[in-house]
Amino acid sequence: MRHFLAIDAGGTKTQCLLADETRVLARASTGTVKLMRVGEQEATERLRTMLTEVAASADVSLGQITRTCFGLAGISSPAVHAWAEKTIAELVWGELLLCGDEEIALDAAFAGGPGILVVAGTGSNAIGRTHTGQSFGAGGWGPVLGDEGSGTWIGLEAIRATLRAQDGNDIGGNPTLLLRDIERHWKLNSLGELAAYANQRSDSSHPAPDFASLAPVVARCADQGDALAADVLTRAGVELAELVALVNCKMTATNPAREKETAAIGIAFTGGVLTHITLVRAAMTARLAVLLPAASVRQTAVDPLDGALWRARQG
Repeated sequence: MRHFLAIDAGGTKTQCLLADETRVLARASTGTVKLMRVGEQEATERLRTMLTEVAASADVSLGQITRTCFGLAGISSPAVHAWAEKTIAELVWGELLLCGDEEIALDAAFAGGPGILVVAGTGSNAIGRTHTGQSFGAGGWGPVLGDEGSGTWIGLEAIRATLRAQDGNDIGGNPTLLLRDIERHWKLNSLGELAAYANQRSDSSHPAPDFASLAPVVARCADQGDALAADVLTRAGVELAELVALVNCKMTATNPAREKETAAIGIAFTGGVLTHITLVRAAMTARLAVLLPAASVRQTAVDPLDGALWRARQG
């Protein structure tokens, strides 16, 4: 019997499953193994522990794996690609398929067919595939250069917005719940502490601030009626819709004769922001109705592991 290993390694967590030709036998998870966020040694140990766990749960040796599909954030980096290839080869038997985490999510939604996937978790990007199999992307440039609409972007924009609002209080502006809750989340006591912490550079003793962890705080404040928080989340949804529209434009340009089919393309999403924050998802969907009125937007998130398993089984 053939066995398949599917791995989804995103910016926040890593998940895997082990399956045969028809059934999923076991699942396991660990923290992120993204080398931009953790060191190579820690990433390797996390991956080793997770794979050992899933093999034990499935009662299948890692030496019995026919094929592994490893979807990994940042796979375009030669260093990341080399690490993933070397580490899996040391741990698992069989063929290895390496691809981006957004690629396996695209396959989870469209199983090799045409469509556009928008990813909004710690980071953000969009990827589309045409009827001829060509792929096009937009975004994904990281927290400093882009990642619009992501958890990190939401956290940063929330802080910027609250500080602008705080400056406005001196001339009659309205205070916001958001500032208080951000300080409480990070256990800070003043604007000075917030500014110092948010501008802190990472080093061996001080990790960079986790701006993405603020996204649930912003969502909670929006649910409580904070207009500033709601505005940040609405803008996040609009930014994500613009990414999708840009990918669609690239896809259409490759084959103008199929413009009508491209305009009616299916759109799917994945990542914690779009999965769990209703206002972001609603804002994105509303903007897409204007930008791509013929497109159909899935109402539930896709599981990238399903795409990784599909790829592993297809070979």
